[in-house]
Amino acid sequence: IEAYQDTLYAHSLRQFYRDCSIWGTVDFIFGNAAVVLQNCELVARRPMERQKNMVTAQGRTDPNQNTGTVIQHCDIVPSPDLIPVQPQFPSFLGRPWKLFSRTVVMQSFIGDHIDPKGWLKWDEESPLDFLYYGEYQNYGPGADTSQRVNWTSYHDITDPEVARQFTVGEFIQGQEWLDDTGVEYEASLETTLRENM
Repeated sequence: IEAYQDTLYAHSLRQFYRDCSIWGTVDFIFGNAAVVLQNCELVARRPMERQKNMVTAQGRTDPNQNTGTVIQHCDIVPSPDLIPVQPQFPSFLGRPWKLFSRTVVMQSFIGDHIDPKGWLKWDEESPLDFLYYGEYQNYGPGADTSQRVNWTSYHDITDPEVARQFTVGEFIQGQEWLDDTGVEYEASLETTLRENM
């Protein structure tokens, strides 16, 4: 899927994306579904002048909603046209579209185009206390969490039991419906592949 701003609108319900290549600039994965992206390539492109890249803009509006964006076993990388101009166009893992925005990036490769802060405010007035932004067992030059935002709503997850809540099996109850689709998926943190025929 290739576009610039708002490439993929994960609007509602439960959604699962596997082995996809998604290219964009501003908020290029957005919406308020309970969505897991697995084994995908998420490619930040060169945006317009004075723009920044945000991979996600999750839109949870109520703390009781079971929604959020989960990125697992993905490659978060720059496009060839972004690489030579990376310093001019900061890139971030996400920003909060709505008050209770929830996004977790785990077990993924994060390229060096991602700003050390990792995450960005929507604007200067937006409250940050009600978000849930987390990272777990990521790797690559952009995965160092030592300079990440110091928001109370940001979580450098170390407990696998916390991370497990955001797996296909727990977060979108994948075993209840993905088996009927024929799509391969990993239900847990481990890399045991569910092959569906």
